[in-house]
Amino acid sequence: MSTRWWATKTLDEMSPQEWESLCDGCGLCCLHKLEDEDDGTVYTTNVACELLDCASARCTDYPNRQRRVPGCTVLRPQDVARFHWLPSTCAYRCLAEGRPLPAWHPLLSGDPDSTRKTGHSVAGRCLSARDIPLDALEDHIVDWPMPTE
Repeated sequence: MSTRWWATKTLDEMSPQEWESLCDGCGLCCLHKLEDEDDGTVYTTNVACELLDCASARCTDYPNRQRRVPGCTVLRPQDVARFHWLPSTCAYRCLAEGRPLPAWHPLLSGDPDSTRKTGHSVAGRCLSARDIPLDALEDHIVDWPMPTE
């Protein structure tokens, strides 16, 4: 892949490999969310999908996640604008909104673990859905401060 190809292509122009490489591995999209039925506010919990390794913030069965976890969110170029719940640092959201990738993003840092090392991931901060009853999710709403650039 050429240097900074993400700055020269639209999301729709990216190959599947390029699209996948935009993911910084933060794991925030793998946390359970709750939506207020009255006003549409989305609340994030610290409860992760049962497939997320909470130590590394990586999916333990990424190729089969949709089959194993019904409702697993799949980000596609045509749908990114709908995902207002993605963190503002998410590469998909940044590029969809015409903003640059954060300096710590693995594509810029060259380090696949830079997201975790800079404190921008859920690694070490989440609990597995295997251990938390779904009716207790309200008790796990979080508003984690994320480091700035």
